[in-house]
Amino acid sequence: MTLANPVPTIAPHSLLVFLLQLAFLLLFALVLGRLAERFRMPAVVGELCAGMLLGPSVLQHVLPGFSDWLLPQQPEQMHMLDATGQLGVLLLVGVTGAELNFALVRKRGVTAARVSIAGLVLPLGLGFATGFALSGILLPDGVDATVFAFFLGVAMCVTAIPVIAKTLLDMKLLHRDIGQLILSAGVVDDIVGWFLLSVVSAMATAGLTAGVMATAVLYPVGVVLFALLIGRPLVGAALSRAGRAEGATPTIMTVVVLVLFGAAATQAMELEAIFGAFVVGVLVGTSKDLDREKLEPLKTTALAFLAPLFFATAGLRMDLTGLRHPDVLAAALAVLAVAVLGKFAGAFLGARFSRLNRWEALALGAGMNCRGVVEVVVAMTGLRLGVLDTDAYTIIVLVAIVTSLMTPPVLRAAMTRAEELADAELTLKDAGSGTARGPHDSKRPGPSNSEVTP
Repeated sequence: MTLANPVPTIAPHSLLVFLLQLAFLLLFALVLGRLAERFRMPAVVGELCAGMLLGPSVLQHVLPGFSDWLLPQQPEQMHMLDATGQLGVLLLVGVTGAELNFALVRKRGVTAARVSIAGLVLPLGLGFATGFALSGILLPDGVDATVFAFFLGVAMCVTAIPVIAKTLLDMKLLHRDIGQLILSAGVVDDIVGWFLLSVVSAMATAGLTAGVMATAVLYPVGVVLFALLIGRPLVGAALSRAGRAEGATPTIMTVVVLVLFGAAATQAMELEAIFGAFVVGVLVGTSKDLDREKLEPLKTTALAFLAPLFFATAGLRMDLTGLRHPDVLAAALAVLAVAVLGKFAGAFLGARFSRLNRWEALALGAGMNCRGVVEVVVAMTGLRLGVLDTDAYTIIVLVAIVTSLMTPPVLRAAMTRAEELADAELTLKDAGSGTARGPHDSKRPGPSNSEVTP
């Protein structure tokens, strides 16, 4: 009997290069991420810049020989790095889904829905129109212009909950009414954004026909219904059994297995694996059988190791040298303008329809404008599917960086003016009623449009 030849193992040199790739990317991500936080910027900005420095934007021009050795163009070498980053993003998305607070959505109700819907529809429409307008510049060969336009629209309408939550926490706005409105509207945006990404990914994979479009919409709906009716009790039973064991290891392993199976299921359906990871994460987070303390080590690993590695890997794919071409630079400015205008205007209008004042509406627009993590995931998905080329990918990641940088100062300025306006209105009200406020009186005698009791 002839035995099958054993599968070759990884070559020693390939393993050496892979280990050094991980070491350099994590080192640069750590240093630049901490540096970004010191300057009150989101860490994801520094982590993306780590990849940019080691990629074709900088290192290839400064030390081309070392760049070719560290980042060889052999597909099998880069595939190992991509696979590690893909595992990281799946667990990151799963953890993010588990952290979503649906109680906020129920609490803020109609206002959050108005802000979210307006903040989704307007940038989605503007992004779709912009995608068609720029298809002559950014459309890769062999990609349908409609699919590209849809994809750009999805990229324009997403919001990054992790970056927003960290920003609100740093600014002590997390438990304020505005902060909770931003988060609750962002939760809705996150859910719809992953859904739309999965739909567009299916269109890009299977082609753009009426049957494919119907399937692309019905499959995600079917996944959600299956998750609610069958997945929820199964996840609850698995978490309950794991939770009875001592230590956090069984719970962590159970959650990782569930997330990977969910991702594999949607990938097999030619949807996006991230969608399955997100749905399972939501099921885990909403389960009454979850011991959240036992999930902390997984959260720490995902956020402190796998996520920075993914973002640094994402930065490797950027090539800023493409912006030297006037048409690409003009396209980048146009996409950035549409992204900022669409999200600001949409959230602003939704807030104004809910009778918030203009500064509170501007604060909501600033918070919802933050793209950060989710935008990078969308861009990496588009690059992997071939919907985006290097120039389009670079532009979308730049939108993530710029909007993440914009959020803290604009949000801080808007909230300062909102506070001043509320104080002025309260002073006028006190003067009209003939009452005087002492030096120890609270500026606001109760919850208002800008504050809520924790």
